[in-house]
Amino acid sequence: MSEVTAASAAAPLADDLGWGLGVLFRAYLKTLDTLLGDLPGGVRGWQVLSAAATTEASGQGALAARLGIDRTVMTYLVDDLERAGLVQRHPDPADRRHKRVVATELGRRTVVAHRKRLAEAEEHLLTPLPAADRGRFRQLLAALAQHADRHDPVRDTCQIVTEVAAGHEAPPAPRRRR
Repeated sequence: MSEVTAASAAAPLADDLGWGLGVLFRAYLKTLDTLLGDLPGGVRGWQVLSAAATTEASGQGALAARLGIDRTVMTYLVDDLERAGLVQRHPDPADRRHKRVVATELGRRTVVAHRKRLAEAEEHLLTPLPAADRGRFRQLLAALAQHADRHDPVRDTCQIVTEVAAGHEAPPAPRRRR
C-alpha cells in the first residue's frame, strides 16, 4: 500500500483538498510564529522585511498593496522594523511625498539567517514527500496559487491569515469591477 493510500485510509478527510490545505497551512503558520517570533510584527513583519531586502526599494503604499497589508497596519509595521534597525525609510526620488522602505545591513543579515531557518522548517513539513517530489509540489502549488490570484486576487491577506489562524472562516473579499 502506498503512503498516500495508507494516509487516505487512516484519515477520512485525506481526499478533501480544503482539509489538506488547512492542516498544512496551520502547521506552516505555527512554524512561522515560532521561528519569526523575535521579529517585530511576526509573520507580517517578516513579509515586509523580506520584501525590503530582496526587491528593489518600494514605496510603502505600493509594498502594502503588493503584500496585501492594510496601509495603516503597514505604517506600524515599518515603524517597528525601523526602531529595531532592520529597515529605513528613504524619500522616493521620483516623488518626495512617498517613502521607500529599504532594508538596512542588519535587516539583510536577518533575512539571510531567517531564510535558512525557514528553509529547514519547510523541508521538515515536506518530509513525508519523497525528495524528488518536493520541488514538483512547490511548482504545482505556485502554479495553482498564481492562477487563483489572477482570477480572484486576495485583497487583504493579513485579515485572512488572522481569521484562519483563529479558526474562523474569512468573509468573501469584495469584488472589484474590472
